Amino acid sequence: MFYPRKKLAGTLFLISATQFIICLDIAEALYPGYSLSANYISDLGVGPSAIIFNSSVFLLGLLIIFAAYLQRNTPDFKTLNIILFLMGIGTMGVGIFTEDFTFVHGAIALVAFFFAGLSAVASAKVLKRPLSIISLVLGVMTLAALVLYSIGIVTSGSINSTEALDSIFYLGLGAGGMERMIVYPALMWLAGFGGHLITKQDT
Repeated sequence: MFYPRKKLAGTLFLISATQFIICLDIAEALYPGYSLSANYISDLGVGPSAIIFNSSVFLLGLLIIFAAYLQRNTPDFKTLNIILFLMGIGTMGVGIFTEDFTFVHGAIALVAFFFAGLSAVASAKVLKRPLSIISLVLGVMTLAALVLYSIGIVTSGSINSTEALDSIFYLGLGAGGMERMIVYPALMWLAGFGGHLITKQDT
């Protein structure tokens, strides 16, 4: 009974990441004049593609929470499941509290970003090489990008502005580009981790 639940959890992780990546691409295409560099990812949640983006990011968080719940009886995953649950809560919140809720949105997005990176890092303790190393690298990439992004937000004055002002801490990628350096590694890890759970043999 336990092993099928792990397979289902992996399937939900993989589906959650995949559907969000696809919907993110669709939302970007439907948003006139959208810039991957100059616009925040969350700009998609208040523009013409809002229903697609907000629904997709909410579903991403919801599926992560369900998947973590399915793994609740896995002793080695206890800490990881807590972090995944917090990641899911933050991610769902991004879809509920859009940029119109300025401070709340920023705080919830920070929660989602931080626990996404931390989830990847924490998973390295329960995975075997080379996946443990890959997970650790992807998690560190997300957290490092989050630090640069946060410093850039503060130093550029974007924290007090509705515009994504540029900063040297974005390393030439722009606010949107650096934000994607937070999100993409975490999504890659989530999909890979899900695939691992699906194919893992019961030993």
